[in-house]
Formats: sequence, C-alpha cells, structure tokens
Amino acid sequence: MDLDFLLDYNPVLLALFATLFTWGFTALGSSLVFFFKSINQKVLNSMLGFAAGVMIAASFWSLLKPAIEMAEVNGSIPWVPAVVGFLCGGAFLLLVDKILPHLHMGLSTDKAEGIKTSWQRSVLLVLAITLHNIPEGLAIGVAFGALANNPDAGMLAGAVALAIGIGLQNFPEGAAVSIPLRREGFSRLKAFNYGQLSGMVEPISGVIGAYLVLSITPLLPYALSFAAGAMIFVVVEELIPESQSGNETDFSTIGAMLGFATMMMLDVSLG
Repeated sequence: MDLDFLLDYNPVLLALFATLFTWGFTALGSSLVFFFKSINQKVLNSMLGFAAGVMIAASFWSLLKPAIEMAEVNGSIPWVPAVVGFLCGGAFLLLVDKILPHLHMGLSTDKAEGIKTSWQRSVLLVLAITLHNIPEGLAIGVAFGALANNPDAGMLAGAVALAIGIGLQNFPEGAAVSIPLRREGFSRLKAFNYGQLSGMVEPISGVIGAYLVLSITPLLPYALSFAAGAMIFVVVEELIPESQSGNETDFSTIGAMLGFATMMMLDVSLG
C-alpha cells in the first residue's frame, strides 16, 4: 500500500482524520442497537477481549517499539524513555480514574468511581467508556505527530496501522456500550447517541497529542511510551475485568488472542 502521498499533509490534520475514522467505527458499532436489544454474554466477552488484545499489541508494536528505536538513534539509554513514559502514562490514567466520575456497566449508581456527584446514571456510564477512549486518541495523535520529526514511510505506515487497529476494536466497543444501555431501558436512539458520543473524545485527544508532540519534539519517545502506558492501564483496569464477566471467560481469552494477532499483523504488514 503506497501511503507516501500522506507525508505531504500536516501531521495534526492527519491525526484529526485518523481519529475521526476511529470515532466513525464507534458510531458504526453503536448503530447495532437499532437491530438488537440485547447482546449474548459470550459475544460481549469476545468483543471486549478483542479490544483488549488490539490495545495490548498496539502498545508494543506501534508505541513502545518505536520509542525504544528512537531513543537508540538519539544516543539515549534505550529503556529509559520507554520505562519512564510508560509508568507516567499509567499514573496519569490512575489520576483521571480517581477524579473523573464514572460508572461501569451493570453496577448500581452507589458503585460509581471518582469524585462523588449527583450526575445521572447515563452520564456516568458514558464517562466510563470515554475514559477508555482518551489514551486511544492520544496514541494515534502521538503516532502521527511523530511524522513531523521523522517523515518516514515506515513511521507513517505504523501510524495508519494503529488507526486501523483501534478503529476495528472501536466497532465492537461501540456495540458493547449502546446495546447494554438499551437493555437498561434507554430508547434505541438515545442508546446510540450515548454510544457514539463516547468516541467523540478520540479526535479531541488525538489533535492534542499530535500538537504536543510537535511542540516538544525531544520528548517524542517519552510521549509514545506515555500513550502505551495509558492504554495498558485501561486494558488491565477496565477491559480485561469486564470481559471476564459470567462463566464465558474462554471467549474473552480467545477474543484477546485474535485482537492481538490482528493488530500485530496490521503493524508488521503495513509498517
């Protein structure tokens, strides 16, 4: 696939287009609520497992590996930016998790996390999914922002692979938001709107990530690793536990394996 023509575009603009693409897949997945009122637990666990697998693979192949290679080229100790950035990304999401009010699907309102508020249950449910999408948009933004300092076809292909991978996992994630909301009594249109709304944060965080990378080019390896740490935090804190609901855990494991393999295939073949 010849992607060289994209190198002529502003990296921030590319990040915006890429995250609008991933947001579109979230909306596409959410649209399944117009056809289904409920979702089988096996299917839901498989979807969440697939999303987790994609994010784990993307964290290494699209973010940590390039960060280590950049540090080597710059003459730095290769593991330092990767470790420091990775842990800072996890710490940032931990802080957001403690502050942002949100509620995980299937729990009562009194189990809401973050700062206590009187916000409606629907808002808290959407914020929980929005928390998932912040590091995804950030990762895409940082990957495309890196092109400003290193306009390499391989780097571009890796960023495109990352956007495609996250888009693919956003489809089942959108369905995993909207259909349970429908089961909780929301109208189809309202469940769809809330489902696709959860992906709106990706273009915002993507543009911010790309712009920050352009402003602090020397910190690029740290920024890539930061995005990886934030994504892994979401996987371990949210996606994996949610995918293990009920007695259908084998399906979430298979989904995670398939998600990892899909993202690895995309990154290696395109990058």
